[in-house]
Amino acid sequence: MMRIRSGAVLKAVCAAQPKLLKGIAGRRLHSTYDVAIVGAGIVGLASARELILRHPSLTFVLLEKEKELAVHQSGHNSGVVHSGIYYTPGSLKARLCVRGATLAYEYCEKKGIPYKRCGKLIVAVEQEEIPRLKALYERGLKNNVRDLSVVDAKGIREREPYCRGIMALDSPYTGIVDWRMVALRYCTDFEEAGGAVLTEFEVRDISTVKESPAGSPEGMKYPIAIRDKKGNEVRCRYVLTCGGLYSDRLSQISGCSPEPRIVPFRGDYLVLKPEKHYLVKGNIYPVPDPRFPFLGVHFTPRMDGGVWLGPNAVLAFKREGYRLYDFNAQDFADALSFRGLQKLIIKNLSYGMGEMYRGVFLGAQIKILQKYIPELSLNDVLRGPTGVRAQALDRDGNLVDDFVFDGGVGDLDSRVLHVRNAPSPAATSSLAIAEMIADEVESRFTL
Repeated sequence: MMRIRSGAVLKAVCAAQPKLLKGIAGRRLHSTYDVAIVGAGIVGLASARELILRHPSLTFVLLEKEKELAVHQSGHNSGVVHSGIYYTPGSLKARLCVRGATLAYEYCEKKGIPYKRCGKLIVAVEQEEIPRLKALYERGLKNNVRDLSVVDAKGIREREPYCRGIMALDSPYTGIVDWRMVALRYCTDFEEAGGAVLTEFEVRDISTVKESPAGSPEGMKYPIAIRDKKGNEVRCRYVLTCGGLYSDRLSQISGCSPEPRIVPFRGDYLVLKPEKHYLVKGNIYPVPDPRFPFLGVHFTPRMDGGVWLGPNAVLAFKREGYRLYDFNAQDFADALSFRGLQKLIIKNLSYGMGEMYRGVFLGAQIKILQKYIPELSLNDVLRGPTGVRAQALDRDGNLVDDFVFDGGVGDLDSRVLHVRNAPSPAATSSLAIAEMIADEVESRFTL
């Protein structure tokens, strides 16, 4: 059953047409909006909020396939507010992350959302990592990362008494927050501005129509029909999709290319037992190794007082497969048959096998973590939560890091905008990303 959340526009519609949105189980839903946003993860919610604040006279609806909002990537992440150290100077990722972090802290202050600016150390434990660490420092300075400094072994111990290393970058501007709480607050802003939110609406078709909704006096003002698998229908003038793990499939619905392809990677975390929380004060990260596609395991304090260790990165057999044995035949076949994933696996075979091994045998993962905190032992940890990352890949096996926008084909081309990929870290950058998406919407559509 599709669920309808409360909102000013929705209440007005229900008051004016009580039969329109009542008793929708087993019935077709006909309702009209200027803009429909598909996907209520943090990017979709931030974009919906930005658009309705810019265009308060228009009507907006947010469509989400789950019962609740922000339950996948937005609700299964480490909760870090990144400062923008890692990214190529001048790149879009760098600019969005640095601006996004500033906007995120300002937003949390304004809305009373708790956060902690607990800092981050990027720690070199081998001499061969020192040149990469210094290059990372120069990169951070060029990106205008706030308060970044280099510390020696003594400085590491002063900040993290149980951490060992020979040199580190200290980023006190890095913090932690509950990103799902932030995402839900974006939704509150959207609804308070008059937006409607429909949950349990899994989009199966986006198409143009040649007739008006039954009983509508407004002719073809709303030429786009969005239908779910139960036959419910929403009419609108324009569509924006922010589908996350399903962004490629949503794009294909309107005739777009299947590439870049979304390949799901599962990350498994360990958690420190409560009596060992004293071992970690802030975020402790490794120096990135450019030979490998992912960052590596790290220590992350949580807003609830816990500490997460990890994650690894292994291919998920289901796009929303949070457990080791979760399996979906279509998702698995789509991933393995994709040439881009095949090339990525070949290039990183030993790395991938190591990640799988460490995911099964915790002692192997603890051995890596002990490079940073030698006192850590296998008895200090438990298996923790997991997340699934929507990784966009091109056909050459390259990780797609930049924005990828797409439209539809034919009549849909001028009325549909798909966000097929948004630069990581999307949660930290969400408000800055929303500004860019809203700019793109305004450049393509006549709002």
